[in-house]
Amino acid sequence: MTQAKNQITPWLLLLPATVLLAVFTHIPAVMTFINSFYQTPRGKRPPQFVGTDHYTTMINDPVFWAALKNNAIYALGTVPASIALAMLMAIIVNSSIRGRSLMRMSFFLPTVLPMIAVANIWLFFYTPGYGLIDQFLGLFGFHETNWLGNPDTVLGSLMALAIWKEAGFFMIFYLAALQQISPSLSEAAALEGTGRWYFFRRVTFPLLMPTTLFVLINAVINAFRLIDHVIVMTRGGPDNASTLLLYYVYNVAFRFWDTAYASALTVVLLLALALIAFVQFGILDRKVHYK
Repeated sequence: MTQAKNQITPWLLLLPATVLLAVFTHIPAVMTFINSFYQTPRGKRPPQFVGTDHYTTMINDPVFWAALKNNAIYALGTVPASIALAMLMAIIVNSSIRGRSLMRMSFFLPTVLPMIAVANIWLFFYTPGYGLIDQFLGLFGFHETNWLGNPDTVLGSLMALAIWKEAGFFMIFYLAALQQISPSLSEAAALEGTGRWYFFRRVTFPLLMPTTLFVLINAVINAFRLIDHVIVMTRGGPDNASTLLLYYVYNVAFRFWDTAYASALTVVLLLALALIAFVQFGILDRKVHYK
């Protein structure tokens, strides 16, 4: 009886989390995949099976390709910059610098602010002529710029906000990893006359690779997941220059009410993220040092 109880107890403890995960993650994902092969029901008209018509439409959809291109540029711009900035900030606040507690709080503060609040703050920064950025650049003779209204600058403006918002969150993981590195390693390197850059490149960075892999996966997911700032600041404009893939899914599903086509777009988005994660694990996991 006791042995049977010991075998059942772990499964009972896992049951609540399993049910929540199935109800809110796995079942919706399966239903989304199934719905992508049906037509969106209208009124009393039931959904009809259309096969791969939505995926064919997607291939010929210029807005989809524009959103995919924007998202790729957005990810390539925000992910490496956020990780590098987070690592730099973690190294700074992990040192014996004065006021490091205040610096830690300052670096982490953007993380606790809601993205909608942050987007509204940065709207003021980007206001042509009156915004903080134009006021500062005006001191050096630069003319005012419509940062969010120019197709050449709007995506970069959103990327700058995302880097500022996410770097502090990733810094926490790097700070925890740095504090796990034994001080004896740096002491031995100092006795051998090793420079700081060489020690970081040969010792610190390899030991941070498990954290980097974890942060990289989360950063890529966030690059395709976060759209609050797009909704508040640009709504995908001008001329879809800032339309990201998930924002396009949101528009198709809730503005055009074409849930079936939105399901097909979601399936493609999930497959893209799964492929990226698989490549990341396949490449970086070989370079990870867990001890």
